[in-house]
Amino acid sequence: MTRLSQFTLRNFLILIHDALVTAFALVATFYLRFEGSLLTDRLPLLMRVLPWFVLFSIVVSYLCNLTTAKWRFTSLPDAVNILRVAAVLTLALVVLDYVFIFTETSSHGVVFLGRVTIILFFFLEVFGLSALRLGYRYFRYSRTRLHARSDNAAPALLVGRTADAEVVLRGIENGAIKGLWPIGVLSPSAADRGQKIRNIPVVGGVDDIEPVIRDFGVRQRPIKRVVMTPSAFEPEAHPESVLMRAKRLGLIVSRMPSLEGGDTPRLTNVAVEDLLLRPSHKIDYGRLETLVKGKSVIVTGGGGSIGAEICDRVATFGAARLLVIENSEPALYGVTEALSARGTAAVVEGRIADIRDRERITRLMSNFKPDIVFHAAALKHVPILERDWSEGVKTNIFGSVNVADAALAAGASAMVMISTDKAIEPVSMLGLTKRFAEMYCQALDHDLMAGADGKPHMRLISVRFGNVLASNGSVVPKFKAQIEAGGPITVTHPDMVRYFMTIREACDLVITAATHAMTPARPDVSVYVLNMGQPVKIVDLAERMIRLSGLQPGVDIEVVFSGIRPGERLNEILFASEEPTIEIGVAGIMAAKPNQPPMSTLRKWLAALEDAIERDDRATIRAVLKDAVPEFGSNAA
Repeated sequence: MTRLSQFTLRNFLILIHDALVTAFALVATFYLRFEGSLLTDRLPLLMRVLPWFVLFSIVVSYLCNLTTAKWRFTSLPDAVNILRVAAVLTLALVVLDYVFIFTETSSHGVVFLGRVTIILFFFLEVFGLSALRLGYRYFRYSRTRLHARSDNAAPALLVGRTADAEVVLRGIENGAIKGLWPIGVLSPSAADRGQKIRNIPVVGGVDDIEPVIRDFGVRQRPIKRVVMTPSAFEPEAHPESVLMRAKRLGLIVSRMPSLEGGDTPRLTNVAVEDLLLRPSHKIDYGRLETLVKGKSVIVTGGGGSIGAEICDRVATFGAARLLVIENSEPALYGVTEALSARGTAAVVEGRIADIRDRERITRLMSNFKPDIVFHAAALKHVPILERDWSEGVKTNIFGSVNVADAALAAGASAMVMISTDKAIEPVSMLGLTKRFAEMYCQALDHDLMAGADGKPHMRLISVRFGNVLASNGSVVPKFKAQIEAGGPITVTHPDMVRYFMTIREACDLVITAATHAMTPARPDVSVYVLNMGQPVKIVDLAERMIRLSGLQPGVDIEVVFSGIRPGERLNEILFASEEPTIEIGVAGIMAAKPNQPPMSTLRKWLAALEDAIERDDRATIRAVLKDAVPEFGSNAA
């Protein structure tokens, strides 16, 4: 849509305002600069020039975006645009004076404007264009303050660097954040102390939270809420200490999520997972938008934790059409309703389907004709799959084969399979079935590349990562429920450690891996591994969650060790000992070069597995999988 087609009555009125300002500035300049005969001699020529000059000013204002900027958000970029407009118009007057009009009046030996008049016009123009805009901005700001106080907005303390605090303050001023009025900032940066940000003082460091709150209480300005900005969760800001102190004082604690990726300012509750995060990898959102924008995308398992987040991200990055495939009716309803509520521009469809139904999946993809398929559907609960082997094989292996073959037949340009770190030297049926699915995608990708003869072909990649916080089946929601029930918290082993990552970051890195696979730089890479940072000891996580709930481990809530479950191991690994790793130049992502059997061998294994499943022959299933993945060391019986 062009700028002219989006022109509204409001834009037209602003254009009229700017034109009148320019006309007034030029006429006022003459009356201030000249008098008597000097003025009367110039007025006829001024009246001839004025209409054309005003028309020219309208064009300049439009090209410099003055007509489309909302006055309630007037800021430095708008001031720069005003200076640009004034500078161009002033330069035009110089040209008029010394090129065109000077020749007309040279016989009288007098210039039309002169340098003083032109300089005076510049300042009057800047003042005229700025005055009403700044006045309106101040009016809205004052009204926001008045409403905040009349609505009994909670006096709040912001925690974090001043740059983050300013985002919160702007959100309050423009009405995006309501029911909150900051009266002080605590910053982890010593350079911020004693400064003011948007007229709100920095009253101390993050360790000063208790004396600062007491001081405001003495001054009859009691703090009701604490808002932690993204920088408040950096290690040097001691986020856990801040949260515990604030809760001990009986304050409501909120957080402002990162604004990267187009998020709007909003406050949410602080969760324990916020305190587990290592510094996130910087995501190139422009790169993700380039991959997804205007494309048709399918997400299998779209109602699960990972699948739903991928749906949300591809909609955010501008997908034109999105098909969500899910075999759970409540999950499908939930994700499609959430996408509808957020107002996405993508055309969203939801279909009930099981990836084990080959004909159904093939028909859905053939009709939809996707550009990209994200395959997140899987059975993932380790102990359950140790008991029900055949179901894991049907879904994680044959289901993945169905999705890969259907994506190829439908003409997709890429299929991205969500894998797991448990596929590395697997000891569980989850890891084993996911590794087999990886090998099928590797083999199909290899065969397509070999037969492409330099032509574009579908890429099939797998992306491995560990646990994601707050996902379905994650340990964090389980521990929360156990604490709310009064305990005990059950931990399988005192030395159990796991990698953790937020769902948002994991999904953004999955899409980033897809962008790398779609470039010709490394066509031989088909298995990617996300950098999960440092592993977290599960018992430490449990004790931390107890303390953050205002309780004491071992006193108020017991920690009980229940023993390692079938298919579990103490330490997860990111690369197998026989897998060479590859740096791909993308932050947060590595590539692996695992064993890659040929497709002919894989099809023999698949045929043997299909026959064994029909006969419920567990021994043959285990033998085939052991043959396919020799490093498999499952203890399942």
